[in-house]
Amino acid sequence: MNSSEAPLMLSVSGARGIVGKTMTPEVAAAYGGAFGSFLRATTGKDRPRVVVGLDGRISGAPLAAAAIGGLTATGCDVIDIGIAMTPSVGVMIGHHRADGGLTITASHNPIEWNGIKCLDGDGLAPPPAIAKEIVDRFKARRIDWCGPLATGRVERDGSAARVHVDRVLANVDVALIRSKRFKVVLDSVNGSGCLGGRMLLAELGCDVEHVFGELTGIFGHVPEPLAENLTGLADAVRSTPGAACGFAQDPDADRLAIVDERGTFIGEECTLVLAAQRMLQRTGGGTLAANLSTSRMIDDVAARYAGSRVVRTAVGEANVVAGLRPADGILGGEGNGGVIFPPVCWVRDSLSAMALVLELLAHEGKPLSQLVAALPRYAMVKRKLELAAVGGMAAVAPALASVKARFANERISDVDGVRVDFADGWVHLRASNTEPIIRIIAEAPTAARANELCDECAKSVPG
Repeated sequence: MNSSEAPLMLSVSGARGIVGKTMTPEVAAAYGGAFGSFLRATTGKDRPRVVVGLDGRISGAPLAAAAIGGLTATGCDVIDIGIAMTPSVGVMIGHHRADGGLTITASHNPIEWNGIKCLDGDGLAPPPAIAKEIVDRFKARRIDWCGPLATGRVERDGSAARVHVDRVLANVDVALIRSKRFKVVLDSVNGSGCLGGRMLLAELGCDVEHVFGELTGIFGHVPEPLAENLTGLADAVRSTPGAACGFAQDPDADRLAIVDERGTFIGEECTLVLAAQRMLQRTGGGTLAANLSTSRMIDDVAARYAGSRVVRTAVGEANVVAGLRPADGILGGEGNGGVIFPPVCWVRDSLSAMALVLELLAHEGKPLSQLVAALPRYAMVKRKLELAAVGGMAAVAPALASVKARFANERISDVDGVRVDFADGWVHLRASNTEPIIRIIAEAPTAARANELCDECAKSVPG
């Protein structure tokens, strides 16, 4: 589907659309007003405090201004932290004891897109029921605009990167990492991670080669941190003598992809597993949380530590946190390179992920390629099924029902889309929260078998 045809996407992840078409200042103002009205109704406060940041893409400033207008026009006081990583918004909610946060971001989506994401007073993505209530308010325009003397005020705070970095430094072994004087290549894709990513690595004693490190708001490459988009990072690692690794952030810096010392993309699934391995080493064991689409590598690593377990959840960081918090979990995340490190924040955080991976490297004293080679490995295949030609989002339910019927004799979970477990692998189909597509993820001992599972599911989808 051509991106210009994409509708405004409303989901538990907030709102996303094409700038100037479905994502406009009018939409941002109404969404901000809906969130502000929701906070006033649920907190009982006349002047809730809301932290607002944006991911740095060039279209963000007018949308942020409009959203702030919507918040203040519903009586909220706003702390404007400017261009900031999404996890930094979560950190600053706690720092300012705010009632919520709002970030202008389309995460890994291309430059044509932008969006709005809400965080609650604990600095985490609201659970589905709450997210739905905010969206319903927006759609129905149930917005409680305030009178002229009740309008909220705006204050600005430019310290978000510093506060966030200090929070990470307080929860990792800084002396151990500094002792290794790692040489690291960082790709911030000209987004919000430029300042904080460089600051963290410098504080950890790293010699940093920063590519796409200028905050221009115009991405130097396709922003999703996948192997095909990180050839520049891989080349930079190869051409940097003594480089220990390469790190790639997405525009709002909640995901981290990694390239090893040879310039080889290690796979986004490995980010969470490596961070989890370090935390399990530190604690001797504990509870982890990961979504249903995340590799079973994390289960195998957890099994090495007595008493450890992995809580499996629906996709989405709010669902992962819902599994992690009650269990006093030590780490959570998703297989897209998103790591949730509770001592820092309840949002996926590329800074925490970088620090934990460097701590693991320092502790082990081995090249990253060796650490990855020692992990249990499976072949994972990820695909997308475009739905435009078969009815768009309306085609999702019939497609998933067809898959369930085809594999009725296998073990099936419909907690989140449809996951089918076979004796030698699994496949998970679910609708995207942000695009009119079905995502298919399969994992098996071999790539051939994983592709076969994807093929079988694709054939089951009408169209």
